[in-house]
Amino acid sequence: MTGLLSRTLVALLALIVSMHSWAVVNVSDAKDPLPILESTFQGAEIGPKVPVGEDNLPVRTVYKGDEVVGYAFETNDIVDIPAYSGAPINTLVMMEPNGEFIHSVVLEHHEPILLVGIPEQKLFDFVDQYDDMKVTDRVRVGAANTEGVISVDAVAGATVTVMVVNEAIMRASKKVGIALGMPGLEKSTIVPPSTVKEDVFQQADWQTLVGDGSIRTLVLNRGQIDEAFMGTEAEEVDVASPEKKQDLFIELAYAPLNIPTIGRNLLGDEQYNWLKSELNEGDHAIAVFGNGRYSFKGNGFVRGGIFDRTQMQQNEKVISFHDTDYYRFQDFVVEGYPGFKETAIFIIRSQYEFDHGSPWQLELLVRRQVGALDSVFTSFFGDYMTKEEYITRPVIEVIEEEEPEPLWVSVWRDKTFQITVLSISLVLLTAIIFFQDYLVRYPRLLNHARHLFLVYTVVFIGWYTLGQLSVVNVFTFTHALMGDFRWELFLLDPIIFILWAYVAMTLLLWGRGIFCGWLCPFGALQELINHVSRKLKIKQWEPPFAVHERLWAVKYIILLALFAVSLESIGEAERYAEVEPFKTAIMLKFQREWGYVFYAGILLLISVVNRKFYCRYVCPLGAALAIPSKARLFDWLKRRKECGQPCKICANECEIQAIHPDGSINANECHYCLDCQMSYYNDHKCPPLVQKRRKREKEALANKIPAVEVGATAN
Repeated sequence: MTGLLSRTLVALLALIVSMHSWAVVNVSDAKDPLPILESTFQGAEIGPKVPVGEDNLPVRTVYKGDEVVGYAFETNDIVDIPAYSGAPINTLVMMEPNGEFIHSVVLEHHEPILLVGIPEQKLFDFVDQYDDMKVTDRVRVGAANTEGVISVDAVAGATVTVMVVNEAIMRASKKVGIALGMPGLEKSTIVPPSTVKEDVFQQADWQTLVGDGSIRTLVLNRGQIDEAFMGTEAEEVDVASPEKKQDLFIELAYAPLNIPTIGRNLLGDEQYNWLKSELNEGDHAIAVFGNGRYSFKGNGFVRGGIFDRTQMQQNEKVISFHDTDYYRFQDFVVEGYPGFKETAIFIIRSQYEFDHGSPWQLELLVRRQVGALDSVFTSFFGDYMTKEEYITRPVIEVIEEEEPEPLWVSVWRDKTFQITVLSISLVLLTAIIFFQDYLVRYPRLLNHARHLFLVYTVVFIGWYTLGQLSVVNVFTFTHALMGDFRWELFLLDPIIFILWAYVAMTLLLWGRGIFCGWLCPFGALQELINHVSRKLKIKQWEPPFAVHERLWAVKYIILLALFAVSLESIGEAERYAEVEPFKTAIMLKFQREWGYVFYAGILLLISVVNRKFYCRYVCPLGAALAIPSKARLFDWLKRRKECGQPCKICANECEIQAIHPDGSINANECHYCLDCQMSYYNDHKCPPLVQKRRKREKEALANKIPAVEVGATAN
């Protein structure tokens, strides 16, 4: 039997080496971007990487002649977002000048799930989904039915990886778009409106206000109007004779009234205060004066309508006036007022967000009728800029493009359900460990609870959340400590992060057994298979303890070998880490090449006749966890002086042979199933307790025998 076990181990190691060779053949090297660019932009000139923008982002410009037909960049040059392997995924992104994606190609990655597991083509197909999207789009992985968001399909088993790719493509593209000034991606500027200095007032007459620009004028003669309509259908309509070309068409004067020096001088204090009382918060008022043959108000204006000849413009906004925005006002009291045939006060409502600190224009629309219903319009503009002494300008704050929230935050938010269920189960497991001395007195209850928990571990933690810890995680963490350690790398997968945090705590308190015996999906799968086989009375086999004890060393040798390889190349170590069947059996649910499935299947088949063969002798993760277990603080597994000598019940019943013949428990190998503790408190199994129970029963029986009267003699 021992020879069979040794031959099995040798065969498994040979199979691992052969699978490694197969994996190496199927991993592609980093791609050269130039051939890809030349194929995509056929006949175009591909420029070198040139720094653009304030951050000097390296971007290639693509030309056809003198025309720019696209831009190209690599995400690793723009952003540094680590993926699940700890290294970023470098993607070549090609965009049109308007920000539309042309094509994207993954150039290099080190994701273990894609190196040996999910075909790389699935990642390439994922990136193809961005073709014809725009840099201004909001794109999320698996965000179907989310308003305003474009959803891209995830890759089953590699969700975190593709979320990192999405984040890298979109964040890098927006940075480049801002640097290049693409439409919709300019840096936003917050400019609060200037405030009018209410305490600034100087007495002034009309001529002074016109002279210093407080009141502006627009004067047009008939010849200028005729010239404006040249080339239109109305060029022959109402044309002035040569001698009348210089006749006045309209003279406009205009000024803002909110400014005290202007408003109080034009209106007088009483009427100025009246006007201010008519204005709502954010409203402003202007005065418009007109002379000439053309009315700025228009003869066709009716109640409830809009003034169709006079409006304003500021910052590309058109400000129009309704009848409710108009006051007929003629009582201007400013000294030297020349008098105008037509006057008006227009109210600029708060909805237009008018700013006295920005230039504005009064627009006069001149119309000529060319038919019963048709008209031709032309516009004339009078500029206005408020004097600096009248206003207080705010500090202008330029807002940089807002960095999106860290990717791990959105990942945790999206996995609220999984996180909640896992957290509750870990609290329950902690309670079982804390109250183990009480629960082991009810072996049937505890056994049922344990088997249900193992089913939960396989189905929910393993197959549903893909929460299978791996020795690859250990290597990633070790190399992060030796290099650029960043928490966000480990926070990308909340299930793995929470499990590792819990494992770290339980390692310190009780050793490796909590994880290996309760939370490892592949370990739980082996145990459940063995449990069923025992129920079916399938004969089990175990090596002699001396051989078994030496086979423990195999997993430590595998761990040291993998760690040595990782020092040279973490990617190479990840490939050799296929000694773990976790990816095949748990993460990919056996949807892999036959070699990997065969290897995992052999290990599970061995579990039919030997409990947790892989965990005991092969698992490098178990070895990695056993090393720090030496520093555990508590040892709550109770033993008696009789354990081992003479009693060997627990040692014989321990299904993973973690109890030495001398009765001591090897905490490095114990999986904390609590079977020995059930025997420890069982007064029908544990010899010292059996002896005490029998003694009690004898005493109780003796106490029940009626006493015989002594001393009575016959007379």
